[in-house]
Amino acid sequence: MSPGNRAFAPGHRALIWRLLVVLGIAGCVSALVAAGRSRIAFSAEPPPANDAPPPFYADKTRLLVVLDAQAREQPVRTKQEWAKRRNHILANMQQVMGPLPGAERRCPLDVQVVEEIAGDGHTRRKLSFAPEAGDRVPAYLLLPKGEARRRPAVLCLHQTHPLGKGEPAGLGDNPNKKYALELAQRGYVTLAVDYPNFGEYQFDPYAHGYTSATMKGIWNHIRAIDLLTSLDEVDPQRIGVIGHSLGGHNSLFVAVFDERIRAVVSSCGYCSFPRYYDGRLAGWSHKGYMPRIHDVYELNPAKMPFDFTEVLAALAPRPCLTIAPLHDLNFAVEGVRECQVAARPVYELFGAADRLAVSYPDCKHDFPPAERRRAYAWFDRWLGGPVAVPSR
Repeated sequence: MSPGNRAFAPGHRALIWRLLVVLGIAGCVSALVAAGRSRIAFSAEPPPANDAPPPFYADKTRLLVVLDAQAREQPVRTKQEWAKRRNHILANMQQVMGPLPGAERRCPLDVQVVEEIAGDGHTRRKLSFAPEAGDRVPAYLLLPKGEARRRPAVLCLHQTHPLGKGEPAGLGDNPNKKYALELAQRGYVTLAVDYPNFGEYQFDPYAHGYTSATMKGIWNHIRAIDLLTSLDEVDPQRIGVIGHSLGGHNSLFVAVFDERIRAVVSSCGYCSFPRYYDGRLAGWSHKGYMPRIHDVYELNPAKMPFDFTEVLAALAPRPCLTIAPLHDLNFAVEGVRECQVAARPVYELFGAADRLAVSYPDCKHDFPPAERRRAYAWFDRWLGGPVAVPSR
């Protein structure tokens, strides 16, 4: 399900927050390097000297322009110029989601395994980890059987379902949502985690200083990537993310903020805000997502600081495959097409047009077998397949 499920579906910060974010990232990188892990490769320009908010872009489909300090449009012709626009996109996302945490929330992962079960072609470990002090995220880690070598890994994010992580791990009844299990049987290390207040994970992000559950999810998912990169079984240079519906847009969000993620698959995960229920954004605005959409931006797409046209483009040049069913009642296919058209010139700027792909299956809000095969082949192509490499 998705923000379209009204039961549980889908002001302003000054740029001082951007300064805090950049400093937090610097601390993050230092800690990871010291621990011998892969760093988070954010591309953010230094914050401006003043504390003005990031510029507002009224037209979020024209992406090869950037607003200067006087709010004048300047063309984007180079990767360096695109980095400025991308930085504005990330800053505007944080206007809605709240600031991305940094070193102040980082703590040892303290992974605790509570159960290990042998399955068909894999071993499933039930575990929890600490994304920050006072919090533990439940997860399933699926390890392919075979020679102990480093493999590609995929973070698998669930849809709106009471089972949470259990559904992609293969514990649900819907065969079309068992992508963590199927990828593990294909040879990938997979990690499925609970989103706040799903599965076994009860957490009030607002009582802990978050502006949105969305940003809490992003932080937990970044820490899940930390967990994957810490494993001897994982090649840290070959990490992807996949998700359906709730997991479909959460896959985009975490990949935008964490460039260690090298390939993305989003199924039934987004459309442009004006096309979402004809611009009625209530499904995105409750406490399971981003309350500022209601409280600050008045459920009005024209007032939103960001849109999925920009989120998709901010992934460039990394490979991103979108599965967008023709009869998805939550995310209108016309709005997906708008995002694809808007993002393509950015991918072309990088010479990476083949890394942006979309499939429009003739079905409803689902992830059918043919599309999952397409998704797994996408990871095979861009992560080097499930071929293992020598252990560290």
